[in-house]
Amino acid sequence: MLTDVGDTSRHDCRDLIQLFDQTFSESHATRLCGGAEEPLYAPGEPHRIWFTRNYYASALHEVAHWCVAGPARRLKEDYGYWYAPDGRTEAQQAEFERVEVRPQALEWLFSRAAGWRFRPSADNLAAGLGPSDSFKRAIHQQVQRFCREGVSRRVHAFLAALVAFYGTAESVESLLVETRFAWEDVA
Repeated sequence: MLTDVGDTSRHDCRDLIQLFDQTFSESHATRLCGGAEEPLYAPGEPHRIWFTRNYYASALHEVAHWCVAGPARRLKEDYGYWYAPDGRTEAQQAEFERVEVRPQALEWLFSRAAGWRFRPSADNLAAGLGPSDSFKRAIHQQVQRFCREGVSRRVHAFLAALVAFYGTAESVESLLVETRFAWEDVA
């Protein structure tokens, strides 16, 4: 049950860009950029994380991918990963779900910190497939692990910026409580 998601009309991608850039443009030479037709991570001076159009959820999701990527991956376009476009086969969809658990779990944390509703994505509209129950369960279990075991420094820093801006929790630690991320919210 979602209890701390407020009025989503106050969610503007420009705020996310500003928060991200204030947090990471100096320390990681990375900028968040909207307006792309398709999301893309482009290494360079500075590195750029492009999210789709002005979609708030896309921005959170692309930041999550950046937070998962290690230093070597952040030197490669799109972190050096494959991407099969919409219309994936069943086997490709299973692989997509396997690699998307951590990014989508982080997106859920970011969404909660911003007071935004998280919706897991199978990203395969042409096949008519929504996120499988096993995928949603894996995302939920990963979020629970993050709550118990903690998050990386980059994730913590972005969560802190979101929590401070949106006022959704007193601190990152008070946000990362397992009971704030119920199965019903993702099911």
